[in-house]
Amino acid sequence: MRSIRANRIFEYTCPWKSRSNHTALNPHLIPLASLLRFHSSCYTCSLRRLIINADDFGFTSGVNRAIVEAHTRGIVTSTTLMASGPAFAKAVEMAKTTPNLSIGCHVVLIDGEPVLGPARLSSITVANRFRDGLNGFVARAVAGRLDENEIASEAEAQIRKLQSAGVAVSHFDTHKHTHLFPKILEPLLRAAKACGVRALRNPFGPRFPLRSGRLFARPNLWKRYAEVRILSRFAGAFRRAVSEEGLITTDGTLGIEVTGTLDESLFRALAQSMPEGTWEFVCHPGYNDADLRAAKTRLQESREIELHVLTLPSARELLAREGVQLISYRDLLANP
Repeated sequence: MRSIRANRIFEYTCPWKSRSNHTALNPHLIPLASLLRFHSSCYTCSLRRLIINADDFGFTSGVNRAIVEAHTRGIVTSTTLMASGPAFAKAVEMAKTTPNLSIGCHVVLIDGEPVLGPARLSSITVANRFRDGLNGFVARAVAGRLDENEIASEAEAQIRKLQSAGVAVSHFDTHKHTHLFPKILEPLLRAAKACGVRALRNPFGPRFPLRSGRLFARPNLWKRYAEVRILSRFAGAFRRAVSEEGLITTDGTLGIEVTGTLDESLFRALAQSMPEGTWEFVCHPGYNDADLRAAKTRLQESREIELHVLTLPSARELLAREGVQLISYRDLLANP
């Protein structure tokens, strides 16, 4: 379906290509807007759309404030809200002031507290907290020691908590991208469908998210890049499962490799290396206040740097020069 849509866009926006087998231009097949948009380089022939999603809405008051600022003053188009985040209630209030911000559910299955009681989640919780950090969770998922029905029930409870608070949930993703594993993805897809949520993050990135010279110049990125490449073995299963369940996703995700290290230079490099298609850029803006410093997260000082990058006028100008159209998950649902 995506390739068919791309072909139609190409036909409509490139005047030298006719929808018939004839080479002559048929002006009746080209909308006026496309003719006005056309110039010698025909940048619309290479469709590139980008969702910029800020994770961890509801984590702290400073994270909430930064996400709203990155949306109203910057380039963030979407965010995902933590149902059990300490600043959940305040995030819901702030969401009412940002009607153009597309809000999804940041499903948390590790490093936090569940929405449901622990008696119903014996395989994934202990003492009213999720049982594992990322490594333990992955090991038990691979070994088949997690109850998929518990995962589905907890994910559905988290999404419904947002909906009950008046949030129109446009999409979902997961804390630390746990849904890239098939055993976790499948119950999450069931939960999303039960709640009427039709879109989710594709956590797999392009093979080369950065030009090799840029990657080699940053040794601190090598380990993260290698980890992401190893996990790409699950990408095919992800696409098949999402397609079979009839949900919508992007071509993939940018920014995972640079989480915690993003700066102006890396953002520019990612934008200039972005492939054709529809992609999501993952970010974590925030203020490094007392609440964040007391929280269990490695992303502290880096959040303020990301906020700076995301609110630079030059960031929006860069995307415009590169022919990248900013969209939200709400836009993706309207025009997959």
